[in-house]
Amino acid sequence: MSTAELACTYATLILHDDGAEISAENVSKLIDAAGVKGVEPYWPGLFAKVMGEADIGSILTNIGSGGGGGGGAAAAGGDAGGAAAAAPAPEPEPEEE
Repeated sequence: MSTAELACTYATLILHDDGAEISAENVSKLIDAAGVKGVEPYWPGLFAKVMGEADIGSILTNIGSGGGGGGGAAAAGGDAGGAAAAAPAPEPEPEEE
């Protein structure tokens, strides 16, 4: 993550914490007040557009609460299929007379 992205992220979080409007102007003011240099002019507007419409409180409280436990079963199923394909079929023994 670049310095510009971090600066916009922190500015957005500060505005949310203060209950202030998340706008390009407010994000830019915070970045300038912090003395961050090299932030392209489109970053504050981009963050304001995306995060202004989002429920930041919900995003913050739901971090890490996703699923993600399904990967193990798929790997086990694929492994069993590979072992079966690798084993040669036994040849029938000739009958004795």
